[in-house]
Amino acid sequence: MKTYATKASDLKPTWHLFDASEKILGRLSTEIAYLLQGKHKPIYSRHLLSGDYVVVVNAEQIRVTGNNKETQKIYYSHSQYPSGLRETPLSRMRQRHPDRIIRLAVRGMLPKTTLGRQMLKRLKVYAGDSHPHGAQINSPTRS
Repeated sequence: MKTYATKASDLKPTWHLFDASEKILGRLSTEIAYLLQGKHKPIYSRHLLSGDYVVVVNAEQIRVTGNNKETQKIYYSHSQYPSGLRETPLSRMRQRHPDRIIRLAVRGMLPKTTLGRQMLKRLKVYAGDSHPHGAQINSPTRS
């Protein structure tokens, strides 16, 4: 019996649609990261981009658990200049860029390699209900 080795020609990515309204951020992010990596497929391979495409709508309605996370959860960014550290609380991030909340949570769960960056490009996050990927998505919305 020979060991099966996945080839790039065997990979056929599918599209998944998630509705993030009233979902908890961490639980939704782990499910999305699992699909982007392709670990749900029997032909999963670490060195190939075997994951699927994921579309998330209603990102502005995502929930977080805890009493004070809206003010205590801080997103950090640095401009690489002296005293260039910027701090953004979750409440301000939700007002200005609600799609980045889910993108940053999923990004932390993916591999920190070039393959992980390619996986993150397959994630499409939209703040509202509408998205331009209706033709690609055949399956109903996952909740």
